[in-house]
Amino acid sequence: MSRIVRWTLPLLALGLVVAYAAARRPAKPVTETRFLMGTLVTVTVSGMPEADARAAASAAFDAMEAVDREMARRPGTPLWELNRSGGGPVGTATREVLGAALAWARRTRGAFDPTVGRLLDLWDIPSGPHPPPPPDEVDAALAHVGWGRVRLGPAGADLGGTEVDLGGIAKGYAIDRAAEALRARGARGFIVNAGGDLYVAGSRGDRPWRIGIQHPRGPQEFLRVVSPMEGALVTSGDYERSYEWQGERIHHILDPRTGYPARGCRSVTVWAPTAVDADALATAAFVLGPEDGLALLERQPGVEGLLVGSDGAVVETPGFSRVAPGVRRR
Repeated sequence: MSRIVRWTLPLLALGLVVAYAAARRPAKPVTETRFLMGTLVTVTVSGMPEADARAAASAAFDAMEAVDREMARRPGTPLWELNRSGGGPVGTATREVLGAALAWARRTRGAFDPTVGRLLDLWDIPSGPHPPPPPDEVDAALAHVGWGRVRLGPAGADLGGTEVDLGGIAKGYAIDRAAEALRARGARGFIVNAGGDLYVAGSRGDRPWRIGIQHPRGPQEFLRVVSPMEGALVTSGDYERSYEWQGERIHHILDPRTGYPARGCRSVTVWAPTAVDADALATAAFVLGPEDGLALLERQPGVEGLLVGSDGAVVETPGFSRVAPGVRRR
C-alpha cells in the first residue's frame, strides 16, 4: 500500500482515546510518542522513576519496531519478500503471527483472512478519494484470496497463489510484545496505545485508567468511557481509514468473502487478554455484522465486545460491562 505500508488500522484515527482523570496525583506518569506502523504509538508508564520509565518505554518501542521491520508489507521486509516469492522460509515471529492469523481464519470461517493483499492493493484506500474498482477487477483480485491455500510447515510457508497481509493482526502482536518489554523492565502500570488499539495494565497511581471509546459518527465524542480490566481493548471502525464517494462510505475493512468493504457495522470494540486476539476478532466481528459478530464474540472464552451496527444500534456481550465498566466523566 510507490512505498506502501498495509496496516488494517489507520494513520491518525483513534478508535480509543485515553481519557485521564483530572485530579491531583502523587506522581506524573511518563508518556512518549513515536510514529510506527503507519500510526502514532504512545506508551504511558506510571509508578516508576522517570529515567526507569523512559527506559521501559524505549524497550517497548524497540519491540514494536522489530515487528514492523519484519511484518509490514513494504519493499524490503521479510513479509514483502515472502509474498514476492510466493513462499519460502519465515522467521520465528512471522511464523507465530501467520499461524495465529490462519487459526482465526479457520475459527471465523474466513471472516478474518490474512490473504487479502491483492484486494487491499486494488482498493488502495489511503490514496482516496477515487472511484471504487470495477467489479471485474474485484473478482480478479478475489480469485487470489483464500486462507485455506496457505501451507505453513517446518520448512516455511507456501502461499498458494495468495498474497498475505498481516495488518489485521500484526499490530496486536506488536502491542503484546511491547507489554512484555515493559513488564521485563519492571513496569506494572502502563498503557500501550497504537493508533487507538490499547493494552492496559495496572493503574495510574492511586486510580484506574480511564479509556474513551470513540463514537463512530462523532469524532469529538465518546461512545462510552470505561475503566478496563488488564488486557487489550481494540476497535475496528469504518471511520478510521475511509472516504466518501458519491454518498457511499468507502473504508479499509474489506469483506474477504465478497471483495468489498464490509457494511454491517460502524465499529466493533473487543476486550481480550491479548491484543493479537482482540485485533483479529475486532476485524472478524466487524465483517460478520452485529448479529453474527456478537455470536462470534460470545463463543470465545474470556472475550467481550461492543458493536455498533450500520443503523447506529449498540449491542454488547453480557460480560463487556464487567471487563470494561463505565465510569463517570468529570
